Amino acid sequence: MIRRPPLALALLVALPGALSACAEAGATAPEKPFTPIYQGVETRLLEGNLVNFHVSMKGARNEQDAADYAKCAAAQYALIRGYGFARHVRTAVDHQGGVWRADAVYTISPALPRGLRTIDAEVAVADCAELGIPTV
Repeated sequence: MIRRPPLALALLVALPGALSACAEAGATAPEKPFTPIYQGVETRLLEGNLVNFHVSMKGARNEQDAADYAKCAAAQYALIRGYGFARHVRTAVDHQGGVWRADAVYTISPALPRGLRTIDAEVAVADCAELGIPTV
């Protein structure tokens, strides 16, 4: 007659090996290099200081990359118009066939606008240049 250890003891003995196998299986592959292709910006003055930006790009990692591209366009546009600030109103991002598109609306103003999502245009344009994101 073969005597087997209780199930709890067998699990305790097997658990460390199982956990280390899971850790090895869960190891992630190195990230692909980020090589975006910025495809351009369309700008439309909607009303007063309300501006709409349509940007498109390939190679974005996620929605935020497309939204950042639109933010950079808005910051540069504010400077071109002689304003120092912008305030984010909304951004919608779509991804189809490898192309990311952002449809963003910002207000631009000469003074710091009210609200939480304000942008100092000069600082933002400098950040965009450092990150390699083109502006208008």
